[in-house]
Amino acid sequence: MNRKKNPYRRKKNPYREVYALGQHISLSAHKARRVIDQIRGRSYEQTLMILELMPYRVCYPILKLVYSAAANASHNWGFKKTSLVISKAEVSKGITVKKLKPRARGRGYPIKRTACHIRIVLKDTSWYDENKEYLLCLMNEKKKKHEDMTYYSMYNTGGLWDKK
Repeated sequence: MNRKKNPYRRKKNPYREVYALGQHISLSAHKARRVIDQIRGRSYEQTLMILELMPYRVCYPILKLVYSAAANASHNWGFKKTSLVISKAEVSKGITVKKLKPRARGRGYPIKRTACHIRIVLKDTSWYDENKEYLLCLMNEKKKKHEDMTYYSMYNTGGLWDKK
């Protein structure tokens, strides 16, 4: 069966980053960062396993965001979920709702309900796997230039330790 390609379908871009943003999640930013630091830089499949096994309440909203970002990547850009990696994961502080709770002797006790914004950014690594040899050559060339530069600047000029 011959199907015409959709002219409005987006092309795969190897540098494309796909994200999902969760705003006003009623959790403290400090507690969310504790979990986000564990999943940053991991693959999509590893992230799902980590989040399902962690005992924290914040894991569920983060898991929903990771699912959403992966769905965006596969539906909008045609990326495979197995080749996705979490390139960035950010938590920023949201609004704080201040309330007063009545206590003994007619006093009020302040309560702060904090919220946070979480952003999960996924990147496709399949392009990098295909062009691995080319990228390694580029990295080696850059490294050689950098080594030469440090060699001349540090040891020929005397460095920092020659000052009296």
